[in-house]
Amino acid sequence: MIRVLIVDDEWMVRAMLRTIMESAGDVVVVGEASDGDEAVRLARAERPDVVLMDIRMPHADGLSATERLARFDRPPSVVVLTTFDLDEYVRTALRHGAAGFLLKDASAAEMLTAVRSAARGDAMLSPKVTRRILSYLNEADPGLRPESRARLEVLTAKEREVLVAVGDGLSNVEIAARLYMSEATVKTHVSRILTKLSLTNRVQAAILAYRAGLIS
Repeated sequence: MIRVLIVDDEWMVRAMLRTIMESAGDVVVVGEASDGDEAVRLARAERPDVVLMDIRMPHADGLSATERLARFDRPPSVVVLTTFDLDEYVRTALRHGAAGFLLKDASAAEMLTAVRSAARGDAMLSPKVTRRILSYLNEADPGLRPESRARLEVLTAKEREVLVAVGDGLSNVEIAARLYMSEATVKTHVSRILTKLSLTNRVQAAILAYRAGLIS
């Protein structure tokens, strides 16, 4: 079972998310928190696999909570809940270790897919979300293409192919099908890419690929 912690200051949002999560046979909600401090306390006690994290909350926001969760010995995967009027917080959330982003108006199926992906370490932005975030980040930090290209010189040709697929928002299973390799081989490539580029997750890898011009 995938253990999920829901963090949002609006009880109606928490109730909606709980209903969606509990509709699945492979997900269990281990707790709800209304602010970042409570989220960290519950995460330490309940050890969730995935935390659905709102950003703007009273007392302690989701950004500081995400940073604190990243310091756990076995940190949960954090999927940030956003309405996209919060674009200015995206870079901070990524820097603090968020593994993905989910629109609050996403469908139930999309939410469950995001949780399952995060739980298996395959967290990624959905394709429709990817372009918006990457475009925003690229505009916020112009002129980084030469630097980003230089960073990719350590990668092999095959690792670059995998990186492009990661940037396209594909899961490991989808990358395996596209590049005609096993899922285990894809996981190995992704792990090596993150290590070589000193990145913590696939979202950061996708951003670097975008900035280097590998994805248009």
